[in-house]
Amino acid sequence: MKLVFAGTPQAAVPGLVALARSHHELAAVITRADAPLGRKRVLTPSPLASAAEERGLPLLKTNRLDEAATAQIAALQPDLGVIVAYGGLVREPLLSVPRLGWINLHFSLLPRWRGAAPVQRALIAGDELTGAAVFQLVPELDAGAVFAFLTQTIAENDTAGSLLRDLSDSGARLLLQVIDALEAGAIQSNPQSGPVTLAPKLTLADARIDWSEPAVSVRNRVRGVTPEPGAFTVLGNARLKLQDVALTQGFEPQPAGLIREIDKKVLIGTGTEPLELVTVQPAGKTQMKAIDWWRGVNGTEVVAS
Repeated sequence: MKLVFAGTPQAAVPGLVALARSHHELAAVITRADAPLGRKRVLTPSPLASAAEERGLPLLKTNRLDEAATAQIAALQPDLGVIVAYGGLVREPLLSVPRLGWINLHFSLLPRWRGAAPVQRALIAGDELTGAAVFQLVPELDAGAVFAFLTQTIAENDTAGSLLRDLSDSGARLLLQVIDALEAGAIQSNPQSGPVTLAPKLTLADARIDWSEPAVSVRNRVRGVTPEPGAFTVLGNARLKLQDVALTQGFEPQPAGLIREIDKKVLIGTGTEPLELVTVQPAGKTQMKAIDWWRGVNGTEVVAS
């Protein structure tokens, strides 16, 4: 089939690679425009743009799938549109341009976690199971009928970054299976069923830790916002990033946010048992072991907020 593929972040790249290696034709790759990154704000192509350019695929960079983009895509007469984390909405008339419409690879077990940050929200909520779904795109957000699911158990040490890498790889294989089945006319979609939960994009406020929450909830939040936007707390006027924290056993509860060293571990109080700070990143510095940071600042008991 003749395909158009829309996506932007690294999570979309495995899907593009799978389709580029298949017998299908990628008539166009659509991604968002180059964005300023880093302290010097250097204009940088999206990960999907770089992957498409490496493979010599025709590329359309646009932040809006507007009338002009619709005309360009329609001129290609695609059989199917494929979208993986593009970061923009596909509306009519573009929605109806491909002969078979558009399908979307989404990293959740729909209808749980519809929205921009399904993997992150699943971790923050303490879900034990997640997965991916390939569904028919409709005007309502992530609400279309589903062609296929895959499921994956969330491991104890998964972060949003590691889990998304796994799901983008396994999801790419699922995506290709669905496209091959659509070509053969050998697959049907089924309406979503069950309670709907929403997964809005993370903000910096989502990354600030509330130490009055239970230890398990704090650790889940750290995992869910790693690597972006990155968990943090505030000591005085300085922000301390939290790269890794661990649950503890056998330590007495201590006041929420209170940091102290016990048995060569840097512990911080929560609403239940204390957590161990394992790896941190002080403002303006690289990440380091928490015990090295603590002793380097002549650690005495302080309270984070």
